Amino acid sequence: MAREALSLPMQRVHIIMKIIHADAMRSFPPFDGLIAFETTLRHASVTRAAIELGLTQSAVSHRLRKLEDFVGAPLLIRQPSGVSATAAGTALSNGLAGVLDRMGELRALCRAAAPSSILKVGVGAALADYWVVRRLPDFAKANPGIPVEVTILEGDAHAPSTGLDVVVRWHQVSGFRATSTQRLLCREHVFPVCHPRLLPHRRSKYDPTLLRSLPLLHKGRAGEDSGAEWSWTTWFERLGFGRPPSAEVRFATIATAIAAALAGNGVVLARSLLVQDALKDGRLVRVLPPSWDLLSSKTQIVRWPAPMARDHRVTSFVKWVLQTAKAASG
Repeated sequence: MAREALSLPMQRVHIIMKIIHADAMRSFPPFDGLIAFETTLRHASVTRAAIELGLTQSAVSHRLRKLEDFVGAPLLIRQPSGVSATAAGTALSNGLAGVLDRMGELRALCRAAAPSSILKVGVGAALADYWVVRRLPDFAKANPGIPVEVTILEGDAHAPSTGLDVVVRWHQVSGFRATSTQRLLCREHVFPVCHPRLLPHRRSKYDPTLLRSLPLLHKGRAGEDSGAEWSWTTWFERLGFGRPPSAEVRFATIATAIAAALAGNGVVLARSLLVQDALKDGRLVRVLPPSWDLLSSKTQIVRWPAPMARDHRVTSFVKWVLQTAKAASG
C-alpha cells in the first residue's frame, strides 16, 4: 500500500516535468520562420525573399505561416503593391534586428577566443566589384600579415550567419549614428553617367538636353521605391523636361545597370564610389555638371561585432577603408 501511495505523486511529478519541458521547447520561435519573415519584410516581397534564401515561394510562405501560428497573430499584410508589416509584425521586426545582431556577436565571441589568421569581410556586390577589389592590393601591401577573404552580401540577414569579422553594408541614412561597432563609410552622390561614345563629338561642355535623346537605363524593379534620387522622373522634372519616356530596360541591381552603361547601352544614374574609377579612366563620363548631383538617401556603413572591436585585423581594415573612402570623396 505504501508503495502504491508513493507511486501516484511520483507519476504526477513525472507528468508535470514533461509538460514543463514541452512548454520550454515551444517557447522558442521557429528560426527558419524568423529568417523568412525578416527577408520578406526587407524586400516587401515573398518572391524576392525566396530568391535570396534559395527557396520556393511556397516554402517561404509555409515558414511564415508557421511563425504566425507560433505568435498567434498575423504578421504581414499582402497587397498588390507589396508586403508590409502588421502592428504585431512591426513589433517583431523591431526586436528581431537586435536578436540577429546578438547572434552574430555570439559567433564573434568564439572567434575572438580562437581567432583565425584570415580576416573575413562582407561587402555588397556592386561595391566589391567596382571599388573594393581594385583597392585591396593597397591594404595587403600595408598589412602583409592580414590575409583577407571577401564574401558578397546578398542581404542584411546574410551577415550574422556567415561568421564575418567586418561588413560594409548599404543602410538608410536616416536614423544612423556612429557607435563603438559601426562607422559611416561615405555619403555618396547620385548622378547620370554614360559611355563617351554616346556623346556627340566627345564634347567638352555639358549639354543637359542630351538626356532627352539618350537611352535611359533604370535601376530597380518596376514599382520599387529606392529613393527620389534614383528616379528619372525626378531628374527630368529638375531639368524642366517634363516626364521621361517609359522605361525600356530595367536592371534589378546597380552593378548590372553600370555594366550596361560601360557597354554603351545608355545613360545610368550611378553612385559616386561605384563609378569613381570608370570616370577617372575615361570609360564613363558625366552627363551633367557636379552641381546637379543629389545626395543618396542611403549610405555605406562599416560594422563589426563588439567582441572583435579590439582585434588588430579588424581595426586595421576599418581604419584603412575609412581613410580610403575619405580620400575618394575628398
